[in-house]
Amino acid sequence: MGYTAHFRVWRGDANGGGLVDYDVEVNPGEVVLDVIHRIQAEQAGDLAVRWNCKAGKCGSCSMEINGYPRLACMTRMSIYRQDEIINVTPMRTFPVIKDLVTDVSFNFEKLLSIPAFAPPPGLQPGEYRMQQEDVERSQEFRKCIECFLCQDVCHVIRDHEENKKQFAGPRMFIRLAELDMHPLDVADREIAAQEDFGLGFCNITKCCTEVCPAGIKITDNAIIPMKERVVDRKYDPLPFWRRRRRVEERASAQ
Repeated sequence: MGYTAHFRVWRGDANGGGLVDYDVEVNPGEVVLDVIHRIQAEQAGDLAVRWNCKAGKCGSCSMEINGYPRLACMTRMSIYRQDEIINVTPMRTFPVIKDLVTDVSFNFEKLLSIPAFAPPPGLQPGEYRMQQEDVERSQEFRKCIECFLCQDVCHVIRDHEENKKQFAGPRMFIRLAELDMHPLDVADREIAAQEDFGLGFCNITKCCTEVCPAGIKITDNAIIPMKERVVDRKYDPLPFWRRRRRVEERASAQ
């Protein structure tokens, strides 16, 4: 049996805006995106909202629902009381374009700055060989749908706009970890993660892991291992000595 819900949806653009009230019908089994579409169809035809698959796979419909970063297509109305006011706002970390649509180009620019997969020189694509456990380790990170909810909730850039130049964010640390843990990747990503992408800014509050709709353990399986590798590289004397010796051996061989 349906009911009438009270929604407060943020309307505006880069110049400002505010919450607008809507009383809207909700039917059994619906998600927040269904209700947003009904508002758009029946009461606010110019309401801007980004979406695509409506199946939790494209990451397009990221927004904040009652202050919590979520995918609207995966947020069931049944988790809220029928008399509860539902506040829907755009992701706070990124600039607003219009209504619930934000400019997430920051994330793609950061992704482009990460060096691509670098196999050993002379190794041809058909010659790649990996153990299954190595494949499984990186497959978790490939589940990322780039909804950027982890980026939105990360307080390092959410509350400090000035950090965006130095801090890549959780989504990028997943990519760095995926490449760094790849047994065929020879690029030096550990020091770059610290010095170029701001890994040291992260204080592992695990808020990024909590909002990930793909269930990726961003903090435990990507960020913490990367931090440990950086510490080993920079402060453990034995690995440092071994690396230095390898560099000297390569130089003499050339």
